[in-house]
Formats: sequence, structure tokens, C-alpha cells
Amino acid sequence: MPELTQLVDHLDRLLAIDDFRDYGPNGLQVPGPTEVQTVVTGVSANGPLIDRAVELGAQLVVVHHGLYWRGDPQRITPLLHRRLAPLIKHDVALAAYHLPLDAHPEHGNNALLAQALGGGDPRPFAEYGFAVTFPEPDGLTVDELTARVTAAVGGREPLVVPAGPERIRTLGIVSGAATDAIGDAIDLGLDAFLTGEPAERGFSIATDAGIHFLAAGHHATETFGVRRLGELLAAEFGVDHRFVDVENPI
Repeated sequence: MPELTQLVDHLDRLLAIDDFRDYGPNGLQVPGPTEVQTVVTGVSANGPLIDRAVELGAQLVVVHHGLYWRGDPQRITPLLHRRLAPLIKHDVALAAYHLPLDAHPEHGNNALLAQALGGGDPRPFAEYGFAVTFPEPDGLTVDELTARVTAAVGGREPLVVPAGPERIRTLGIVSGAATDAIGDAIDLGLDAFLTGEPAERGFSIATDAGIHFLAAGHHATETFGVRRLGELLAAEFGVDHRFVDVENPI
């Protein structure tokens, strides 16, 4: 079995975590056993995910949203205790990758979401997202784009503000909670903008600027990258991988 340090070091290097100033620590957050046979991945380090990882006999949990965030209380709160206790009791390690996993050009949330939507000519957009084009045969209608987004995130229909042009040829994508990146899309003259979790101001910005605005769910738009990390570890090190999708409507 591979060592825990091998797996975590591999992910740290792959995602170039030292290049990011993040809201919390990237990499290993909770140590565990020396060796790993089973890896569970999931979006957020919450109680149900951790409980399921224990049930599956995991030695390592890899998540996008970890346990520690800038500004959190400097003590073990009841909420943090609920999450830490099963990890420590069952000797399960936990690693988290936030912004590095959003931004990765091949294995990141935004790159994989762009790929799932069938977008062409992907290029960096806003701080951690990607912009793509839909040239064939003459772009997409907003209904066609909505259908692609719905399929990409597993059947969940996005919130849609259909305020842009009749044909969508360009789309900016920033997963998670990134409503304000719509300003970058407007500056670039894009036809549509997609994020996960919407803010109220997004409606007025979209309608006043004449751009389509879609919000497909914070959780739903960020399942892509962490699942890919588990697949990569399975291929590289021969570990067993299970992706656990704890349903989250937000």
C-alpha cells in the first residue's frame, strides 16, 4: 500500500498549492495512518461525508472544502469536534484543496465543467475560472445552454436570468460562489456567465448589462475536481477510490 505522505505530496505538487493565497490551509489537515488503501473524496468535510468514509473503511478523505477557514474561532468548537472526532477515533486522515482545485487547467472544477458543457477554446477567465466558445453551428440558445448545464451537474436545473443575446457564443465559468465575476464577463463582452451559488445583485447586474446569468449550485459545480483527484490517485497508486456525493441543494 502507498504511504499517506506519498499521496498528499503528489496532490500538493500537482495542484501547486504554494502558488495560492487561500482562505484556509491546502494539503493535509488531519494526519492519519502511515499507509492508505481506500480513499474517499467529496466536496465538503461535513459530518455525513466523514461518517460515510468511516463506513467504507477509508484511510484518507480528500475534499474541496476543508475543516479550517480564515476567521474561524481559535478553538475546537462543538461543530469542529463533531467532524474531527470520527476521524481521530478511526485514524482517518483528511486533506483539502480549495482554490488550487478551482484553478487547475486540466483537473480543476472550472476546466472540467467547461469540458462537460462542450465548450471550445478554453482560456483563463476572471481569477480562477475559464471562458469558452460555442461556435457550432451558430452558438446556443439559452435553453440549449441550460440543458447542457443541467446534464453536466447531474440533472439539477440551474437558476437562469435570460437577459443576454439570442445566440450564446461565449460563456464565462467560475464555480462556487462567484456572482461578482459577472463583471469580468461583461468587460470581455461575453454572452453568458455561469457560477454556482448566486447573490441577489446578480439579477440586476445581468438584466442591466444584457448578459445571461446562470447559477447551478455551489456544491453541484464543485463535484468535478475532487472526484478527479480520487481517480488520479487510483490510477497512479492503485488505491481504491469512492466518491461520496452528500446531497446539497445550495
